[in-house]
Amino acid sequence: MFINPISFRAACATALLLTLGLNTADAAEKMGSPAVVELFTSQGCYSCPPAEAYLGELSKRRDVVALEYHVDYWDDLVYGSAGKWKDPFSSPLHTQRQRQYNLSIRKKTGVYTPQMVIGGILETVGSHENKVEKAIDIVGQTGSSPLSVKFADNAPGMLNIQVAGTEKSAASIWVVYFHPSIETRVRSGENKGKTLTSHNIVTHVEQVGEWRGTPLSLTVNRPKERRDDGCAVIVQNKRPGPILGASYCPDYAS
Repeated sequence: MFINPISFRAACATALLLTLGLNTADAAEKMGSPAVVELFTSQGCYSCPPAEAYLGELSKRRDVVALEYHVDYWDDLVYGSAGKWKDPFSSPLHTQRQRQYNLSIRKKTGVYTPQMVIGGILETVGSHENKVEKAIDIVGQTGSSPLSVKFADNAPGMLNIQVAGTEKSAASIWVVYFHPSIETRVRSGENKGKTLTSHNIVTHVEQVGEWRGTPLSLTVNRPKERRDDGCAVIVQNKRPGPILGASYCPDYAS
């Protein structure tokens, strides 16, 4: 549960989270807007396709930055005669990020799929749409001084990122690159024979700056091989912890 709540609203949110059966981080820190929803999934997971389809719906919303991280711990699991399937988008870095979240939020080293983490402080099963929607609402209501992430004068292949707000906590600024949508024909494993559609599949994450409590503007060169992909900018506590601000890049229309 929350400790040292920053406001009466945050305390009410905590009570609601307990009612919903959602988990929170140790502190009700200030949140950014829109809400960042991160799905941890795998093409080798039979129960994951509904959560991926739901993330696709979330990716169309203006109040959400939706990101899909494919973990690697399903890659070597053998499913009977169907064998195993190596997810082409899986990465041990994604698994590491998920484990860090679970230590911070659930106080557990174990992980599961499909899992959605909302705002860096809440988590639930990714196919439990009602709980995810309520978590998005809570993240949008918690905190009184989110950071804004905006863009200005972007030349081709460049990002001019502007971050402003009253948040004083130090945080890192990241560019998250992703494929907006890809279909994959799965030939083995639990989802053998299925054609899966994935959305906002994270391919690369790069730290580009630090938030130190004062407005800043920084220019980032987008790698040439990633200019046709989507991207988002997020400002986040280093644990990883609460996400203090986020936005899709200007050339990506959600």
